[in-house]
Amino acid sequence: MNKNKKNAKAAAQEPVKETAEETVDKAEVETENTDEKAEETAMEETPADDSAKKIEELNSQIKAEQDKYMRLFAEFDNFRKRTSKEKTEAYGDATAKTIGELLPALDNFERALGTPCSDENFKKGIDMIFSQLTGILEKLGVSEIEALNKPFDPQYHNAIKQAESDELDSDTVCEVFQKGYKLGDRIIRHAMVSVTV
Repeated sequence: MNKNKKNAKAAAQEPVKETAEETVDKAEVETENTDEKAEETAMEETPADDSAKKIEELNSQIKAEQDKYMRLFAEFDNFRKRTSKEKTEAYGDATAKTIGELLPALDNFERALGTPCSDENFKKGIDMIFSQLTGILEKLGVSEIEALNKPFDPQYHNAIKQAESDELDSDTVCEVFQKGYKLGDRIIRHAMVSVTV
């Protein structure tokens, strides 16, 4: 009886062992199949995914390079405008300073023309030099500031004297002591004037 029990137990245990072994085998086969399917799926998805990722990376790089280009272009354009403005201002400053240094000589020529002279040829020569000098200044864009009988404007006129006048309105320039000049909109020298009260 003991033998039968042992045989029965052994027989009962054997199918369980086989079942467990079969289950392990089945699990291994399923795992292998799943791994193969995963590899196949990965192989199928990888090229498409890689292409999409590469396209996204390239698009982001293109956008970054375009942004850099636009910023560089804007900086260069600002630099070009600033440089052009600085050149224009430097030229204007240099021209105004040079003309400002020549104005006393122009004043002296004008005074010389106003003095009486017995030698007509000498006076004619002075007049020609004066005309030539004023012609050069006009070509450079220098113009005289109108002052006589004009309303006083502190932007253009420097009042050094006040005078009473029955003929002119108040705050009107009645006498010019020294002519003023401007280069375009830039004042080279204010006109020194007398203003009515």
